[in-house]
Amino acid sequence: MKKFVAILGILAMVIGLLAFLIGHNPWCSHASLLPTSLIPGSAENNISASRQNAIVQAARKVSPAVVSIIVTQARIVSYDPFGGFGMDDFFRDFFPRRQFRQEVKAMGSGFIISKDGDIITNAHVVRNATEIKVILPDNREFDAEFIGIDNNLDLALLRISGKNLPVAPLGTSRDLMIGEWAIAFGNPFGFLLKDAQPTVTVGVISAVHREVKSGRSMVMSNMIQTDAAINPGNSGGPLVNADGEVIGINTFIFTHAGGSEGIGFAKPIDEAEEFIKALPDHQHRG
Repeated sequence: MKKFVAILGILAMVIGLLAFLIGHNPWCSHASLLPTSLIPGSAENNISASRQNAIVQAARKVSPAVVSIIVTQARIVSYDPFGGFGMDDFFRDFFPRRQFRQEVKAMGSGFIISKDGDIITNAHVVRNATEIKVILPDNREFDAEFIGIDNNLDLALLRISGKNLPVAPLGTSRDLMIGEWAIAFGNPFGFLLKDAQPTVTVGVISAVHREVKSGRSMVMSNMIQTDAAINPGNSGGPLVNADGEVIGINTFIFTHAGGSEGIGFAKPIDEAEEFIKALPDHQHRG
């Protein structure tokens, strides 16, 4: 009996020793058998932290305030039934050229600068509009009214009726550095995309104080040049720095094929603020 008890005691000691060794051996730990990157939860947290760069933060800050602008314009279209036959003048005496009114829709971008609905965009986006609709990224839709427009500056201020709207923080264009990040927001090719979520493209400030020719005769000075992709539909959207502050308004591009070729221009935000202050109803609401 005593011998049996002694054997049980020895077995208990051996089992206890093995348990101790297993518990303190890192090679036998289930958690340590997995690389840190494969441990549930740890990987997600590490990747998330590594992705929280300045561009991501700027996009989160500004995107909710970037809007799509849908414009209805009335155009007078001329139709000559005998045009191109070489006898236009002869037939025109008997069959005068017909004119008719045609409604066309165009699309651009803008951004909200006050909680109750002031919106900056380009003048060429809304010029000659008979109706302006604004769509927010959350798909809320508003009718917009003109507050002011300056065709020479290519700037316009619109207003929608809203409360507690998301606002894009305004920075300054006075201290821009060539080579610093430039982030362009807008709604390129808006009719082809089924939602109002803005597109974000990234580049750098390529040059400042550019004097460029826009259209046939208009010369625009003090423009910001960037290689952030700006495409049709981006006009009027914000150009933002790495701190998530608006530094310019995307205005136009140089292109041969109609798409972005890395030469885009933005109106400085400081000029836009001066334009707003000069309007009769210039109170910065919200």
